[in-house]
Amino acid sequence: MEESDPAVRIEHLRDAIRYQDHRYYGLEDPELSDADYDALRRELVSLEEAHPHLVTPDSPTQRVGISPSGMFAPARHRERMFSLDNAETVAELEDWMARMERQLGRPPGDLVCELKIDGLAVSLTYEHGLLTRSATRGDGVTGEEVTATVRTIQSVPLRLLGDAPALMEVRGEVYLPLPEFEELNARQAAAGERLFANARNAAAGSVRQKDPAVTGGRNLSIWVYQVGYMEGGPPLASHSETLDLLRRLGMRVNPGTEVVPDVPAAAAFVKKAEAERDDLPYQTDGVVIKLNDLADQDELGHTARAPRWAIAYKFPAEERVTRLRGIEINVGRTGAATPFAVLEPVFVGGANVERATLHNEDEVHRKDVRIGDYVVVRRAGDVIPEVIGPVPSRRTGEERSWSMPSDCPFCDAPIIRPEGEKVARCTRGLTCPSRLREWLFHFAGRGGMDIEGMGYKTIDFLLDKGLIEGPADIFFLTSEDFVQPEDDPSPRAAKSPYFIGWGEVSVRNLMNGIEQARDHPIARLLVGLGIRHVGGTVARLLASEIGSMARLQEADVDTLAEIDGVGPIIAKSVAEWFSYEDNRRLVSRLGEGGVRLADPEPEEGPPQALTGVTVVLSGGLESMTRAAAKAAVEGQGGKVTSSVSKKTTALVAGASPGSKLAKAESLGIPVIDEAGFQRLLEGGQATLVSG
Repeated sequence: MEESDPAVRIEHLRDAIRYQDHRYYGLEDPELSDADYDALRRELVSLEEAHPHLVTPDSPTQRVGISPSGMFAPARHRERMFSLDNAETVAELEDWMARMERQLGRPPGDLVCELKIDGLAVSLTYEHGLLTRSATRGDGVTGEEVTATVRTIQSVPLRLLGDAPALMEVRGEVYLPLPEFEELNARQAAAGERLFANARNAAAGSVRQKDPAVTGGRNLSIWVYQVGYMEGGPPLASHSETLDLLRRLGMRVNPGTEVVPDVPAAAAFVKKAEAERDDLPYQTDGVVIKLNDLADQDELGHTARAPRWAIAYKFPAEERVTRLRGIEINVGRTGAATPFAVLEPVFVGGANVERATLHNEDEVHRKDVRIGDYVVVRRAGDVIPEVIGPVPSRRTGEERSWSMPSDCPFCDAPIIRPEGEKVARCTRGLTCPSRLREWLFHFAGRGGMDIEGMGYKTIDFLLDKGLIEGPADIFFLTSEDFVQPEDDPSPRAAKSPYFIGWGEVSVRNLMNGIEQARDHPIARLLVGLGIRHVGGTVARLLASEIGSMARLQEADVDTLAEIDGVGPIIAKSVAEWFSYEDNRRLVSRLGEGGVRLADPEPEEGPPQALTGVTVVLSGGLESMTRAAAKAAVEGQGGKVTSSVSKKTTALVAGASPGSKLAKAESLGIPVIDEAGFQRLLEGGQATLVSG
């Protein structure tokens, strides 16, 4: 075929534009002038308009122009996206290294230092080199699908360069360059719209736009920092090799990343990065330090929330001085009465701050903070601002001391501080308006039942009108509840049948959000109920093992404690919550409102070879990656856990298996090598007995 063939010319132009995009956005080293680059794009647009049947999803012309989406669909990550544990001192880094050495049974090797970008974490899925999905981090297991908007980010390749793996899920941080942030806020101000508090919030809000064209107009960018899952592709032994692969495939990897030999070198990297952070065109709030060896990463595994082989060294918080106008208290859903400072607004840590925590009554007195003081306010990243202390030299003598009020300002019930505790509490229970309000917000929030449109404003309206008294009442609401009484004399009543602040669209959206929440997995309901110690991870474990609220409320402490990852403290908390009749009635009423109280039973099928088998992987495998080994076990009905226990069926010992081997041997758990693991996958659990 000749270049005159439109299909050939179109593909040639696409390849040329992809290459130039990589030079410009990925390497920041363009080879063409803007005019020459624009000429390539104009020719491609013209040819695709003349031959629409030749348009493909990965064409550079398809970044913008996708129809606005509706609600964001849930997107489950192939491998969990973890949070990171934090360090703020070199001593904490040394402790982290010591923990890894104890688990590995030898000193860890090289470390990789990467700038911690203050943006929005996303995953990108490529199939045979083509971008097929992007999702936000969400709770680490399930995020929101934002493919349409992420496709508009010029530095995100729609098709990878070279020989790409069959399937890979990579992680990156979407951010808004600081010059673009300033320009965006200037446009917002000119249009009379709300300004963004900081570049991170602007980036997150831009990705979660329902109209991709809005996102495309905000000039977001991305740094890609890790492979979460991969099938096919070259064998990789280290994290630095992974980053090299990402670069070769055309992804944008931060050039400031370095491999260092030990903690002193990592500390030097942190010091240099902190000194240079203000010279960068994007926000950073620390350095992520990772163990370089991938086999050692697999051996170390992770806790319930974070990998053991990585840590985030946070830069010191920024501090500013402002006046303390007053001290008020907030009463949360647990009844805790927490003092907070009302401040003259001050810009600190990338955001305007008017409120800051004072932690508890003892802290206020220990710091001798007084109303009217000039105080030092500290804020780092997304951490809640806090008052560090007063500036005594600026006192005039008119400052006033503060003490915890004796009665709750929301319900007038006594505030009591139990002996030996630091936290004072409202004694009224959930009939306290503030406690109820906070509980409802938690229940309907993204971590809980995720009811679209049910924020504080909606909750306040529903409480004020007496439409709800607790979480279950939400599921008995109807559109008619938002219609004004017929005898309303206000002029607005003649124009709209709904209460002020509501219209047909907003009511319909809320009703849709409530309807969708009825069918959420019960793990979300467990989080929303606010049971102590039950967050997203524990809720998913309980739901997976127990399956229904009916069985859960009958389970005793011992049964719950046997669930891998739960333990006795959480088990006691769950059993105690369900022991109260009021809580049982709440669950029953939620069911009457149509809320799912049991997850669907797995579809019956032929018995799988590894059903009931729990495997622990330790050390590196030559024939497959850790992710592929895990997928192979789970694909046959088995389970892979990160730690050895009495429930473990077998330990798979690859190269350098570490301390897990000794624990398995001490518990009498079968240990199999890689060849034995292959026999297990091929022949099922009977091979553990037959040898």
